[in-house]
Amino acid sequence: MAPLLSLIFSMMMMIFSVSAQGPSAPGYYPSSKIGSISFNQGFRNLWGPQHQRLEQDSLTIWLDSTSGSGFKSLHSYQSGYFGAAIKLQAGYTAGVITCLYLSNNQDYPGNHDEVDIEFLGTTPGKQYVLQTNVYIRGSGDRNIIGRELRFHLWFDPTQDFHNYGILWKPSEIIFLVDDVPIRRYPRKSDATFPTRPMYLYGSIWDASSWATENGKYKADYRYQPFIGRYKNFKLQGCTAGGPSSCRPPSGSPPGFGSLSPQQYAAMQWVQNNYLVYDYCHDQSRDHNLTPEC
Repeated sequence: MAPLLSLIFSMMMMIFSVSAQGPSAPGYYPSSKIGSISFNQGFRNLWGPQHQRLEQDSLTIWLDSTSGSGFKSLHSYQSGYFGAAIKLQAGYTAGVITCLYLSNNQDYPGNHDEVDIEFLGTTPGKQYVLQTNVYIRGSGDRNIIGRELRFHLWFDPTQDFHNYGILWKPSEIIFLVDDVPIRRYPRKSDATFPTRPMYLYGSIWDASSWATENGKYKADYRYQPFIGRYKNFKLQGCTAGGPSSCRPPSGSPPGFGSLSPQQYAAMQWVQNNYLVYDYCHDQSRDHNLTPEC
């Protein structure tokens, strides 16, 4: 019996060691091909200016009981690579959303498109959830159809800055964490893919009604201020009204129209080990509304 127990223990240790290593190298690093810009080169404050501080290359925004804060790119884009290095706050952050996202909600109120990277606040001892989402022509409490995939991360996002990016091409949307693809959303039809120009936004705000365990835990302002830190802004793409010959940056090595096999393997590892919710697998959803599933 002892040899069998020893074998089982060895196998468990092997599984643990593989999962503890993090994803395999994707082999291609899109963010390294794009130069960083300063905040003022690409963005402006949108709301909560008194809750926003710019120091050298780092932007700090915060939420307290009086206000949150947000910023917006100077231009709208039809495609491109959009990213930033972000560091989250540790401790009690339930109900608080820190995010980086594309949207045209100001141009199409009630009928907008959106591509989200959202960090859902948490309670001490529990991991942050990174939510990716895609909306197409829907807004507010009506007409909204989310396409959420949620992940835990293979590192602690409160300990250091990590790079988060969205690559939006006419054929697909790819979400990346430290250049590792974690989700690919292909264009299967015009009805399920955002095609209208969008701006890049970042913000921190109170979403107590849903953000943490479906609203179980609310923002607690005894722990204020809640802080989000951004730097290493990446913003390169085809602006709205720009030349038709413009092409967005590539997210994969030369010769690949989409992700390379090595990138697919890294993405599959993340989804096998850290995906915690997939809207396509939610049996409570009406999948007639999400035909891409």
